Amino acid sequence: MMIKNPWRHTLACRGIPVILLACLSLQAFSQKPAYQLFREDGRKTKYRKMVEMAAGADVVLFGELHNDPIAHWLQLELTRSLYERKGDMLTLGGEMFEADNQLIMDEYMAGLITGEKFEEEARLWGNYKTDYKPLVLFAREHDLGFIATNVPRRYANSVYKQGLPVLEEISNQARAYVVPLPLVYDTALNSYRALVSGHGMMGHGSVNLMDAQAIKDATMAHFILENWEPGRLFLHFNGAYHSDHKESINWFLKRANPDLEIVTISTVNQDETGRLEEKSMGKADFIICVPSTMTRTH
Repeated sequence: MMIKNPWRHTLACRGIPVILLACLSLQAFSQKPAYQLFREDGRKTKYRKMVEMAAGADVVLFGELHNDPIAHWLQLELTRSLYERKGDMLTLGGEMFEADNQLIMDEYMAGLITGEKFEEEARLWGNYKTDYKPLVLFAREHDLGFIATNVPRRYANSVYKQGLPVLEEISNQARAYVVPLPLVYDTALNSYRALVSGHGMMGHGSVNLMDAQAIKDATMAHFILENWEPGRLFLHFNGAYHSDHKESINWFLKRANPDLEIVTISTVNQDETGRLEEKSMGKADFIICVPSTMTRTH
């Protein structure tokens, strides 16, 4: 005896073709989200909400995983969305560009040198063409400033090897590319304490490593503030480490200007993206959760 499916019969009676329902059901099961956006407390949220909050801020710190394609795609999409709202009151900047390359960046933006020469002479990351070039091109095409905020890596490396006193020996010209000294920061911040203890560093933590990271964060904050003024929005791209838990760059920005409105974004990977894992709670105002199986850019 054939057993009738009451669900199927009910839907058919409502005029909904069963074949169409089957296709819709199959489609629902076959689709996998490329990411899920969460608030800091784990509530799911929408891209539109992130744009609204970012547009009302003074500074947005977009924390990426350097090889995550979804984070890079959303950086470009957010740039486009914020440009629609802020126009030429939007400034871009990033950790991926070192302060002593600002002249080369400005010359490229002004059309004084070609893209080929810019890429040849600037010390660009290996994934520049796939991940950061679209942002630079957007800034160039829309006449937006793009600020190279990071300390030159040679100075960070010297601090790591010889300690902070080595910066007292660099020339006045070189000091223009580093946050004004002396460097003062809170060594009790979790992001820095972990670098001393060696937690997550295979036991290779040290005070010098902490100082080297702090000089990067402080310099990035310095150049953000140097290129920001009331009414403008500075959208900064950096590794999530440099802004997670509203520490690092965020700490230096707030120390210099407590009234600054800052929105933070972080990127995390999870096996399942339907719920934010507890360890990622509170990392940022908005947390982009990407499947662990996502293809890497490098």
